[in-house]
Amino acid sequence: MSLYLWLDLLAISVPFLVSFHPRVKLYKDWNALFLALLITLIPFIIWDIYFTYQGYWGFNEVYLSGLNFLYLPIEEWMFFICIPYACIFTHIAILEINPRLQLSEKLTKQISIVLLLLFGILFLFNFNKAYTAVDMIFGLVILGWVYYKNLSLLRSFFITFLFMLIPFFIVNGILTGTGIEGNVVWYNDAQNLGIRLGTIPVEDTVYAFSMILMNLYLFDFFKKKLANKKIIISDN
Repeated sequence: MSLYLWLDLLAISVPFLVSFHPRVKLYKDWNALFLALLITLIPFIIWDIYFTYQGYWGFNEVYLSGLNFLYLPIEEWMFFICIPYACIFTHIAILEINPRLQLSEKLTKQISIVLLLLFGILFLFNFNKAYTAVDMIFGLVILGWVYYKNLSLLRSFFITFLFMLIPFFIVNGILTGTGIEGNVVWYNDAQNLGIRLGTIPVEDTVYAFSMILMNLYLFDFFKKKLANKKIIISDN
């Protein structure tokens, strides 16, 4: 079995099993969860396919199963299911342990504005670097939308994301070469800032931020929609 596939499966294994825990009960919201995963997958996989085709990043066959679809290894497709699932679980589990774990609305707005300005500045000064530019656009659009539509989510997400960065640095570190010969995923540094956190391109943190936030927003959106639908049906 490929190293990348092992990382995907290990990332989701514990969150999947604990999804049935009576305090978490994530399995009861799988409809909303998998809708969120599927919709988020679409723009990110299109981005991934295009960048792989252009050679902005790519994959080391030594660490893959050899199964590919639309220029991407099957492990990369699984990444967009396994990692967001684990992150949504982490967000829910942390808030289950401490439901009051959230920032003030004022501080949340301040952090959001700072991040939006940062993403905008990095885009304006690096629009000729494909990964940096697209990454910042995604960050701007997704954060801006959630800021406008569901500020309360950001009040907790800004905290839980810090916890998610721990497994992120472990998994992404291995994928980009930490502790192994070569790397699983390689990057064309002409298309990014060339700044690494260990072996991880700094843009990957914004990539993770945007992907997880989009998944969480859609999960919360569909969860509420489906709950309202059940209420209406039961009333009738």
